[in-house]
Amino acid sequence: MDLANKIESEQLTMVNFHATWCPPCVAMKPNLDEVVAEFEDVIHYERVDIDKYPDLATLFKVRSVPTTMLFKNGEMKWRHSGIVPSHELGKLVQENL
Repeated sequence: MDLANKIESEQLTMVNFHATWCPPCVAMKPNLDEVVAEFEDVIHYERVDIDKYPDLATLFKVRSVPTTMLFKNGEMKWRHSGIVPSHELGKLVQENL
């Protein structure tokens, strides 16, 4: 997974760390899907399964899932662990474009 290039991009990048066995991750997915569909032309989006990519989870110090982050120009603009409503995610994306 080439996450570094997307994170370093001028385009806003949303990264969601999740696990298939995680009920809150499953509950969060529709919120992410809604926001990604709304902003698909202006953001990158990556879902990172912590079981498939444990090194990335360690690198980003992910201690619980779901953890969602926003990056722009290599800088982390926002990070949250837990479920975030789609309207809040959309507002965060809009503020960081």
